[in-house]
Amino acid sequence: MKIRLRVNGKMESVEADPGTVLADILRKLGHVEVKKACGTGACGLCTVLLDGKPVPSCSILAGRADGHEITTIRGIGEEAKELASFLTAEGAEQCGYCSPGLALMVLAMAKELASPTPGEIKHYLAGNLCRCSGYEGQLRAVLKYLEARRG
Repeated sequence: MKIRLRVNGKMESVEADPGTVLADILRKLGHVEVKKACGTGACGLCTVLLDGKPVPSCSILAGRADGHEITTIRGIGEEAKELASFLTAEGAEQCGYCSPGLALMVLAMAKELASPTPGEIKHYLAGNLCRCSGYEGQLRAVLKYLEARRG
C-alpha cells in the first residue's frame, strides 16, 4: 500500500506492507532520529507527534498515519534546543538516547496543560523511560523550562 505523510512539513510517500509500524516507515524514509527500543510502546523512545499529539511510533501501524502530519525531534529544532539547555543545566541529559521522545512529550504537554504540577508532569511523562538520569534532574529541568515559557 502507498503511505503518504507530511513529515516535519515535507510531503513524503512510500510503499509499505499493511502491518508495518510507523517507526519503520519513518526510518526507511531517512528519519533515523526516531529511535527504536522496546517495540511495544512502553518506553517512549520512538515518540513522534501525530497531528500534534504524542504517540509511540513503534505501536502505530503506518496506514493509520496515512495522510497525517508527523513531527519528529528534527521538526521542533529551536524548541528542542531550548529544552535541551534546561536539561543540560540540571545534569539530566546523560546519554541522550531518551531525549528526543522526552522533548516531544514535554512540548506536547506544554501545549495541553497550562500550568502542570510536578505530579501532573510525572504522570504525563510516565511512558518515557530513562536509564541514566533518575528523573529528578529531568523534573527540575521541565519545571524550569515551563516556568520560562510562561514568562
